[in-house]
Amino acid sequence: MLHRFLPALGVSAAAVPADPEASAALYRSLLAGRRMLVVLDNAASVSQVRPLLPGTAGCLVLVTSRSRLSGLAVRDGAHRLTLGTLAEPEAVALLRTVTAGYRPEDDAEKLAELARLCARLPLALRIAAERAASRPLMSLDELIRDLRDESALWEALTVGDDEEADAVRTVFAWSYRALPAEAARFFRLLGLHPGPEFGASAVAALAGVGPSRAQHLLDVLVGAHLLTQTAPDRFEFHDLLRAYAIDQAQHEEPAEAREAARLRVLAWYLHAADAARRRVSPAEPPVPLVALPDGVTPPAFADYDEAVRWYELERGNLLAAARAAADAGLDAIAWQLPALLRPLHARLHAVKEWLAMGHVGLSAARRADDRAGEARLLESLGMACRQSHRLAEAVSYHEGALVLRRELGDRLGEALTLNALGLVQLRMRRFGAAQERFTAALTLFRELGAGEWEPTMLANLATVGYEAGRLEEASDVVLEALAALRERGDQGGEGNALRILSAVRRERGDIRGALESAREAVEIARRHRNHAWEGYWLLGLGQAELADGRPEDALVSYQRSAVLHRQLGDRSREAHAWNAAGEAYGRLGRFDEAAAFHRQAAAAHRELDDRWQLALALDGLANALLGSGGSGAVGEARRLWEEASSVLAGYDDARAVGLRARIGDALATSRG
Repeated sequence: MLHRFLPALGVSAAAVPADPEASAALYRSLLAGRRMLVVLDNAASVSQVRPLLPGTAGCLVLVTSRSRLSGLAVRDGAHRLTLGTLAEPEAVALLRTVTAGYRPEDDAEKLAELARLCARLPLALRIAAERAASRPLMSLDELIRDLRDESALWEALTVGDDEEADAVRTVFAWSYRALPAEAARFFRLLGLHPGPEFGASAVAALAGVGPSRAQHLLDVLVGAHLLTQTAPDRFEFHDLLRAYAIDQAQHEEPAEAREAARLRVLAWYLHAADAARRRVSPAEPPVPLVALPDGVTPPAFADYDEAVRWYELERGNLLAAARAAADAGLDAIAWQLPALLRPLHARLHAVKEWLAMGHVGLSAARRADDRAGEARLLESLGMACRQSHRLAEAVSYHEGALVLRRELGDRLGEALTLNALGLVQLRMRRFGAAQERFTAALTLFRELGAGEWEPTMLANLATVGYEAGRLEEASDVVLEALAALRERGDQGGEGNALRILSAVRRERGDIRGALESAREAVEIARRHRNHAWEGYWLLGLGQAELADGRPEDALVSYQRSAVLHRQLGDRSREAHAWNAAGEAYGRLGRFDEAAAFHRQAAAAHRELDDRWQLALALDGLANALLGSGGSGAVGEARRLWEEASSVLAGYDDARAVGLRARIGDALATSRG
């Protein structure tokens, strides 16, 4: 549920951290120091509730559940209050409130009898009252008789054997049987929708009706209290009503009709995802899609922003759709949908959904013996692992994809996988292996006439040159890439090339040029309202500002970068920003604050097993402690440098060798 709570607290849906513990920590930090009432309605389990408990006093959590949730009382100090059904006067008052203005005043004894038939349960009472209000000329005697007659209509669905369960069965059946035939069919088909909520366009496809007709039928069901509208064009069932709708579909819809409805809605999600993918990443190789059934019209998106908004709204449904397709034996849809969504997952850092859908798709492609699909899903999982810093897993997935693509003779796919492997090797600081992969990919792209990929490969090669300390080589290659990217109008690629160019210029002493390039990159990101670009490229701007002797300006850039990366759930780059902020505070002589940021960065990088960044943070922390001059600072700095030196032992590139030598000198000086 954190993916719903965090957006309500101001975090964009795409920025919710993929890691559950990170999401819970962010949630608690947002509630710290605030007085809020948190209502958790209809909780199913203790494990569902516990991540949503605030970490500090001042907030009250109210949990409702049909279970006792004993663990909350034992471990978390919850006060349990057992609620019975409404007292008879309250039940009658609820019936009168809902029917007021729609019926003549009904006899109190008849209302009490109606309440008893509903077991005085609020949900059952509300539905029964709505039924009575919609039939103002029908006497309560007739309504009560109808309700009694419905009592055997829902025997197949088990929600319990007691009086309350019987009342729920009875009232649901009573209200359902009162629907017009078309609305009743629509209701039961909605039970086949794979996700927790839906909009009119998706369920129009599900039911095989037009969008305007679907909207009308949704309004009918909302009016009958068989469906809840939660937002503009967003609807959901109470979980018991969903179960009832599924049961009615099983009993009243032929198997062929259910299968056709399921295929229509899953194909709708598939083609909608493809339309979104074309807006977000048009250069991606297309995925061969299952054909659209007759009468199904997927949405068209006017621009990038509209496509991203659709993805954010449907994130939960998309994972559910992939799983539903796999369960239904629709393996082509089950792998095509995750393959299409890879660039959207990547842009919005939705690693949790990305990995979950990738595994569903990979299993489906293997069941279908679709080796091209299998290669796509292996590639996607590799990218998800790289983005979440699971680098060994990323290598394994990409190497699996490379074997398949070579066996299939898919040379374009082979080039793309070589590039993906190069990016992983780059993150692992295996610069020779990265350069080899990028060069091989570039050669293949040129042989295939796929010129659109050439400047990207050049930018990647320039990054290798820069990270390995070969600045002249990096400068020449990135300028070539930048010219090609500008000619093509690829502003995302242009911004990335400007980031690299800024770093090269800064290290070569051209501070003005470094500032100019970094500012231009950040401006591109802001024009496109792309927070992932902006957060990353602000790190380069901050470095240029620091080199220009303006640590205050650098702090603004680093703090903005940290905020954006936290919103995106990118813990690695957020920690980069913390470490850089520590350096800026050190330049200002504010060593205690510098140490706090370096310490925070070191903890994150240690947890992520990013050894290079950990070494940088440990070195920064040691320098900050020495600057503060506190008691025991020299001994603590020495311990930190010794750890950093040990961490660096696995690296042999020029930068690592230089850093290790500098740390060695610092250790020698500290010993004295």
